[in-house]
Amino acid sequence: MKTMLRIIPERMMKFALVGLSGVFVNMGLLWTLTELLGFWYIISSIISIETSIITNFFLNNYWTFSDIRVNRTLFKKGLMFNCVSLTALIINVSILYILTEFIGIWYILSNMGGICAAFLVNYFLNLRWTWA
Repeated sequence: MKTMLRIIPERMMKFALVGLSGVFVNMGLLWTLTELLGFWYIISSIISIETSIITNFFLNNYWTFSDIRVNRTLFKKGLMFNCVSLTALIINVSILYILTEFIGIWYILSNMGGICAAFLVNYFLNLRWTWA
């Protein structure tokens, strides 16, 4: 683990931990909306992703990127984060749909694949744009 911490920057590890918390928000809400409330899994996914985007923004702003001061309002940074995250949403939902509909993988596992694929794009775009 110590070797991994030396290779992976601390900020990226924080971003990943925030992302992991977002996975729990996303997956819990996805399951609740789909299984308990009867929403179509794609609609559930979009709602779940946006909810996790909002929670992740605040956690990243006040923890991951707390040492970076940019001359933007919280609202503007939030909009920028959301724009970057929309790219992740498109990646996530596309993978979710393809894996579920064409390959027959359970939507929960398909969603995990989408989340993993979107992580690096999300991190680097936010690092280089939202908090640059």
